[in-house]
Amino acid sequence: MSATITDQLRTLPENSLAAVFYAPGHPFELRHVPLPKNLAAGEALVRVSCCTLCGSDLSTLAGHRQEPTPCILGHEIVGIIEAVGDSALLDARGRCVRLGDRVVWSVAASCDQCRCCLRGVPQKCIHLKKYGHTPLMDDWQLSGGLAEFCHLRRGTKMVVVNRELEDDVLAPASCATATVAAALRRAGQVSGARVLIFGAGLLGLTACAWAKTRDAQSITICDPSLERSELAKRFGADLALSPADFSQVRQPAFDVILEMSGSVDAIRTALLVADIGAVMVLVGSVRPTPAIEILPEQLVRQLWSIKGVHNYCPEDLVSAVDFLEEHAENFPLAEIGSRSFELSHINSVISTLGANPPVRIAIRP
Repeated sequence: MSATITDQLRTLPENSLAAVFYAPGHPFELRHVPLPKNLAAGEALVRVSCCTLCGSDLSTLAGHRQEPTPCILGHEIVGIIEAVGDSALLDARGRCVRLGDRVVWSVAASCDQCRCCLRGVPQKCIHLKKYGHTPLMDDWQLSGGLAEFCHLRRGTKMVVVNRELEDDVLAPASCATATVAAALRRAGQVSGARVLIFGAGLLGLTACAWAKTRDAQSITICDPSLERSELAKRFGADLALSPADFSQVRQPAFDVILEMSGSVDAIRTALLVADIGAVMVLVGSVRPTPAIEILPEQLVRQLWSIKGVHNYCPEDLVSAVDFLEEHAENFPLAEIGSRSFELSHINSVISTLGANPPVRIAIRP
């Protein structure tokens, strides 16, 4: 270990406060977890500024999604570089990462050498290590955002943030915003397209805003929540529909369809309203669902493309930060994460969320 790294770590506390998750229905255990004694080449230690709770975190807390435990949840994180394993550490733009830099990072670390990485899908790396989804291990304890510090492993793609953005606006870049970037990359041409988005959570709202900046001809959003549908209009949606409203929309009407709700009924509806040459990108179906019927002849004759997106590539994280730096002030993103709480209050926060939690809440150490 070089003297430089020793000096960096010596100035920091020995431990980090962390909220450790054990099981649904059980309170978080607030405990002090030791900081790493050393950093390997390609690694970094970040002081967490903010972690926003993603829908997958809430699903884990409710027992709808299982994670290996005990673990530290949270993967939408922004923080400050406090120590680096070597001076040649580069971010996803090729910029040298230095102490004091404000960064966001990929939801997972990949090896960059396996078959999946070499095929351009590092999010499916054979040796993938996911932030906020990994049990406490001897060599990697600070692996989630609900802590004062996070230990970034080799293969993590970081982006140094240049502009002043509010923490709770920036934190989702590493999940929701980058996932939307991946979905729009897969969708292709959006300019002049009639866009339909299912789901008005942060994914859907961000997709509305992004499609607006790409000069979509029209943007329609569908969500059962009237409140969220109305909010979507402030993010660029021209029309907000409830699922029942589609009983009146039978003619082919859309060129790009983004399914971000996970609803099988939404996918069935998409097949009814997709025009010739439509591209359908499925994002929300991350849990087992019933099967749906697709007629191969219809798929062929209509020239449809159906694509799936799960997590994202490094280029999408860069695009996400670029989008936020350029356009965040034009949309009410700050209002979504306006509910902010201290890490030490995590149990009282979770107990008050109820059946209809806000789009995002921010946790700050």
